[in-house]
Amino acid sequence: MAELSAVRQELRNRNLSSSFGESRCTSPQKDEQQKLAVPFCGGIRGGLRPGKKITIMGVVNADPDSFDISLTCGCEDVALDMCVRFEDREILRNACVSDSWGEEERSIPYFPFIAEQPFRVEIHCEHPRFLVLVDGHQLFDFYHRVTPLTSIDTIQISGGVTITKLN
Repeated sequence: MAELSAVRQELRNRNLSSSFGESRCTSPQKDEQQKLAVPFCGGIRGGLRPGKKITIMGVVNADPDSFDISLTCGCEDVALDMCVRFEDREILRNACVSDSWGEEERSIPYFPFIAEQPFRVEIHCEHPRFLVLVDGHQLFDFYHRVTPLTSIDTIQISGGVTITKLN
């Protein structure tokens, strides 16, 4: 989590929060195979709402330690922080509201990520929770701790992955 905090601070220092919704901070549509630079920070138009889905496609790096996917309210509250750790083969989830981290969740039925292999993560925003699937299989639920959902307007990705598509 310390690495993610450092990335968030770097993004704040670059003042990316002022460019949400502009083309340089959102996923390119012209070339679907274009790689997106990691660390990545992009806007979610209109924020989240039940029925909205975020799809992240990428490839795990050759010798990964970890990678993070976070849904945030700008660079402030963290609605979902998903930290994938390869050494321990675990996926930690948490939320940070008003600078206070909640209880961490770690139970998963399987570890779906493999070095140098492609993946597809789908984050479905439902009324009470996020439903997260990897390669079409349900991995976990994460009940909302941040409201309103429309305030969740940013996605941040960092660590040992290459992103090939985001929508």
